[in-house]
Amino acid sequence: MRETFGLKNLKVMVPFCRTPQEGRRVLEVIEEGGLARGEDELEVYVMAEIPSNVILAQEFAEVFDGFSIGSNDLTQLILGVDRDSERVADLFDERNEAVKRSCAALIEEAHRAGCKVGICGQAPSDYPDFAAFLVERGIDSISLSPDAIVPTTLEVLEAEKREANRETSEPAPSSR
Repeated sequence: MRETFGLKNLKVMVPFCRTPQEGRRVLEVIEEGGLARGEDELEVYVMAEIPSNVILAQEFAEVFDGFSIGSNDLTQLILGVDRDSERVADLFDERNEAVKRSCAALIEEAHRAGCKVGICGQAPSDYPDFAAFLVERGIDSISLSPDAIVPTTLEVLEAEKREANRETSEPAPSSR
């Protein structure tokens, strides 16, 4: 089916997958529908939008090819704040330290397991400094809304320069 329409560059993203066991079951269902992970280079990513995806990142990495952070849902569930409620709107902030630490931990654990991590949430579009934070942590890809492409890209370029300067200014390890 993918080859019929020339869609071989698409990745499947599985939302709200609570456990690795549930992920395995989803892969079985996808395969029953004619899409097998790894066949014809098909990659299947899990949306990292609930705390268990972060806490069990190593286990999810055994099931999926990569992660895509859903910053809106992840923030809502980490902070326990309804993002659509005006009463607590001021508490909903993807830049909260708990959310940032969760994103950083996920990126680190996923990379350790050889998986890529992207973000498809609204946070990088709303907060270019959050995008820069993710770049500094090594995120592989960032989705942006059209109106945020230029300012966020400029912020990302600055973050990449800072990282490059940091790497070149670090002393080389001694060879004893």
